Amino acid sequence: MKIAIVGTGYVGLVTGTCFAEMGSEVYCVDVDKSKIEKLKNGLIPIYEPGLEEMVSRNVQAGRLKFTTELAECLDEVEIVFSAVGTPPDEDGSADLRYVLEVAREIGRLMKQYLLVVTKSTVPVGTAEKIKAAIREEQALRGVDIPFDIASNPEFLKEGAAIKDFMSPDRVVVGVESEQAEKLMSKLYRPFLLNNFRVIFMDVPSAEMTKYAANSMLATRISFMNDIANLCERVGADVNMVRKGIGSDSRIGTHFLYPGCGYGGSCFPKDVRALIHTASLHGYEMRLLQAVDAINEDQKSILFRKLEQQFEGHLEGKEIALWGLSFKPETDDMREAPSLVLIEKLLAAGCRVRAYDPVAMEEARRRFGGRIAYAKDIYEAVVDADALFLVTEWKEFRLPSWTVVKRLMKCPLVIDGRNIYEASELEENGFTYFRIGR
Repeated sequence: MKIAIVGTGYVGLVTGTCFAEMGSEVYCVDVDKSKIEKLKNGLIPIYEPGLEEMVSRNVQAGRLKFTTELAECLDEVEIVFSAVGTPPDEDGSADLRYVLEVAREIGRLMKQYLLVVTKSTVPVGTAEKIKAAIREEQALRGVDIPFDIASNPEFLKEGAAIKDFMSPDRVVVGVESEQAEKLMSKLYRPFLLNNFRVIFMDVPSAEMTKYAANSMLATRISFMNDIANLCERVGADVNMVRKGIGSDSRIGTHFLYPGCGYGGSCFPKDVRALIHTASLHGYEMRLLQAVDAINEDQKSILFRKLEQQFEGHLEGKEIALWGLSFKPETDDMREAPSLVLIEKLLAAGCRVRAYDPVAMEEARRRFGGRIAYAKDIYEAVVDADALFLVTEWKEFRLPSWTVVKRLMKCPLVIDGRNIYEASELEENGFTYFRIGR
């Protein structure tokens, strides 16, 4: 099949590359000329394990092409995916300007039947707005070309996006016609050969499914962070509590790990967008409001632990950070707990030196010379009064604590992800704090 993907951000590039890997001929379209030129030359604008090799392989095979003009490929394709960004507005709503501009461009250019599929995360009712935009452009041209709208929300985890796409738990597809269902069934047939589930439903339900799924996962995280904070006050161990409730088959273990808050491009944005959608329909999402509030407060918990340890006297303290991205295996720092922590440390008069395996350039873009950047984990802790573990990268799991203690001014470790054994650090002479203990 021949398909077009409009938008070469995280979702669009992964989606297009994986469809090409499964045999489709894919045109990836983006208005950013610099990005397209880099992609043509094999330069990947995001960090995602395995993506660079897959892009190169499919470009060489002729199945993956990059262009800045949708007009170059629209007459050749059967399906157009819209995978452009939907950044949050100040009120928490999803900004649909790019989604609707894609729809208008399709309406201006299309000459034959097309299936227009929304891959971006959009509020319920967006499909109708897309449909209206296409029809308006067709009316201006004096044509009435048939088309269908579908919703195919993504469920990709950054750092494991290729695996998630190629071996999905499920594929959700919202359609409104038999022809659209047949086309999407044909596109996903290679996945069906491996017995993956493709769940067809109506379009509004598919749009809602994406927000509901992310909001449920965010709820589990905020719930466990709330429990962890209570555990600290009553003398319980949240890791034991997590094991106790996670062994209940009705609950399970996924997303029950306490920490210093969730971040990224999905959970914060999607929770707030669902809250906003509900408000537009006269309903208050009280549980999700609490989920969001708990998470924002949790991002300050590491700073509060440091403040308590030094009784508020932080001026001039040297602070080391291990981890900047919101999670391992990505350079994405959007809504990352590290952003809140660093700003609070700087406001308190601390000097910050940070290290992350892949997010250093992104950190420089955000902070410039306001913080120092280390070349490895050990340079980060030189003369440090405290070390924060913020992101649980694998290379942080087994450091030489003997070396770390020798390099630090004060042997204090504050673990925001609960990855270390308290007994090991205490035996090595560290003061050790974690979440929920």
